[in-house]
Amino acid sequence: MQNLTSSKIERQNILNNKYAIEEIQTYIGFTGMFFEGEYKFTKEMIANFFEVDISTINRYLANYSDELKHNGYILSKGKQLKEFKLQFGHLINKTTKTTKLSLFNFRAFLNFAMLLSESKKAKHLRSKILDIVIDTINKRTGGNTKYINQNDLDYFTSAIKEPKYRKQFTSALNNCVDMGNYKYGLYTDKIYEFIFKENAKEYRKILQLEKTDKTRETMYAEILDLIASFETGLAYEIENKSKEENRKLQPIEVDVIFNKFAKHPMQSPHIETARIKMASRDLHFRDALHKKIEEYVQAVSPSDFERFTGDKDKEFIKHLEQAKEIFKRLKHSE
Repeated sequence: MQNLTSSKIERQNILNNKYAIEEIQTYIGFTGMFFEGEYKFTKEMIANFFEVDISTINRYLANYSDELKHNGYILSKGKQLKEFKLQFGHLINKTTKTTKLSLFNFRAFLNFAMLLSESKKAKHLRSKILDIVIDTINKRTGGNTKYINQNDLDYFTSAIKEPKYRKQFTSALNNCVDMGNYKYGLYTDKIYEFIFKENAKEYRKILQLEKTDKTRETMYAEILDLIASFETGLAYEIENKSKEENRKLQPIEVDVIFNKFAKHPMQSPHIETARIKMASRDLHFRDALHKKIEEYVQAVSPSDFERFTGDKDKEFIKHLEQAKEIFKRLKHSE
């Protein structure tokens, strides 16, 4: 993970992870005033906790206003402020004439902890935050993030369908391309390189896969679906061209088909989404940086934290286990 004070993406990854937030809140034990379903803090409370001046808090608030608002900072006024002062006016030392009041929930408080470079207390807390986040992910994945993609039911749905499309592709290469067995790895790598700019060897090195690990068993559902789309689409184009020419195709002809298919504008939004998913999830969940698609790294969404590390209800677990069994049977039948 990068330095939290300089990386907005890393800050947001932590703030989007409700499981880590719960652990951090328990560790700190700084509760604030319970209002509208969550604990609230004033600027004075935050300044006192981090042992900085109010002017420092105001400066960060001005410089990072949008980020702090996104994570729970509000400027309370009107009826809401009136209700707050009725409950906590005796604690916050504000006059009845106060018409606006900055309030922060725990996520916004934690946002300050990851921003304040002047505070020794914030610096110490940042190191603890990173430890807690790593421990939380490890605990919720059983210490094995290599196959965190398989915590998602959609992965097994995609993995069950994937061999059919793979077979269509390899059959098209076998029957329609005048080339040795090298062609299977060659064109598979070309698909990988076009989708996420890495061949199989590079991908495996980044994820530190063992010889016994199957490459596609570590891929997210969206990646498998896009690969399947490429393989079945290319198979169709190769077979049609071979029928049209009434012969097997030469590699140069297959390259033309591949480039035309891959560069079609309809592929662009799907490829962009796949790169964002892979780059962002792997960096945070697996601590694996795909340098060639680093520009696509974004904060992992709260829904993804729930999807890959969240608590699964009994019905979900039942479906997940059924999908795993189907997948295992299909693999053994190959």
